[in-house]
Amino acid sequence: MAPRTLGIEEELLLVDPRTRRASARAPQVLKAFREHGPGRRVATAATDEIDQELFRHQLEVRTDPSADATALHAQVIAARRTAGGAAEAVDLALAACGIVPAGYEEVAVSPRDRYRDMVDTFGEVARTGGTCAMHVHVGVDGDEEGVAIIDRITPWLPVLLAISANSPFSSGRDTTYASWRQQVWSRWPSAGPTEQFGSAARYREVAQTMLRSGAARDEGMLYFDARLAARHPTVEVRVADVCTDPEDALLVAVLVRALAETAARAAAAGTPAPRWRAESVRVAQWRAARYGLAGQLVHPQTQELAAATQVLADLVTEVRDALEEAGDTDRVERGLARVLAGGGATRQRAAFERTGSVEGVVDDLIARTRASWSTSEWEADASAAAGA
Repeated sequence: MAPRTLGIEEELLLVDPRTRRASARAPQVLKAFREHGPGRRVATAATDEIDQELFRHQLEVRTDPSADATALHAQVIAARRTAGGAAEAVDLALAACGIVPAGYEEVAVSPRDRYRDMVDTFGEVARTGGTCAMHVHVGVDGDEEGVAIIDRITPWLPVLLAISANSPFSSGRDTTYASWRQQVWSRWPSAGPTEQFGSAARYREVAQTMLRSGAARDEGMLYFDARLAARHPTVEVRVADVCTDPEDALLVAVLVRALAETAARAAAAGTPAPRWRAESVRVAQWRAARYGLAGQLVHPQTQELAAATQVLADLVTEVRDALEEAGDTDRVERGLARVLAGGGATRQRAAFERTGSVEGVVDDLIARTRASWSTSEWEADASAAAGA
């Protein structure tokens, strides 16, 4: 059986490298991209496109669906190259980080009616919601399979948050959290873990109740940790911080796929979904956000505290068949060893120790994000445009 397709969406910060503050100049970046960069051509792939996000200090990039993890990794790099070249064309830099570390030049909403309405409706929750996440889409065979997957993978999602945690600094100080983004994001009324649905009909019932209540203005604002995607035949997992290292992003993505495949097989075999409550998952999520992989995690199978190394080992055991069949086992084992040695939050704190300032953390984020892509294609396009 062919592996399920994966897709990745990343939200990235725009930073002024002189002030190290988030810069609300996404409109200028998008204008330069359309007029002088690759955006002047008809896009041939999702990685040729960039889009605005809720705030003007953010950009969104995405990949096309792919069943090949190596190809997906290349797409993540290509998408960052597209956005990074556009940012540098107006003297800005990209930072792949879950939240703004050193403050803003200004907080400005992107010029889209939907975004303005979100801020008008949700007030301060929306105005402080400029966080950057990574969303992973995994292909499913219809809504019933998708809901069966959501009902089974939810207890494991805090572990994915811990793996990706990449937002310890906010407003110029260490929050003491590995993922402060998750704490800020959880303020949205529709965000967070869900109870088990049991069927696609029940999922749609819950979604309609939330829409009627005003907790979400449209389906795109159903910010469940895992949801049925509105426009794609996928389950969308939304718990991860955006990762500075594309290898970390790919690690999370292939683990999502392995969890989804394992859950789908259990559902097809008639194996009942394990019972759990949303309160328990919220506790596990808080602990993952607070400590990342540096402390104990709530074990998804026992609901007891356990060493992060043990939880990750049991995760691999849980999904090993799916990993082996997709050819992802070696990548996952290497990746878990890497993040246990030092994930995104650890790397940011190490930069603070080296430099003594949050500005030094931002410099490190810019440098490591820049190192994850090459601007050669953009520069060739820009040179050709200048000579035209």
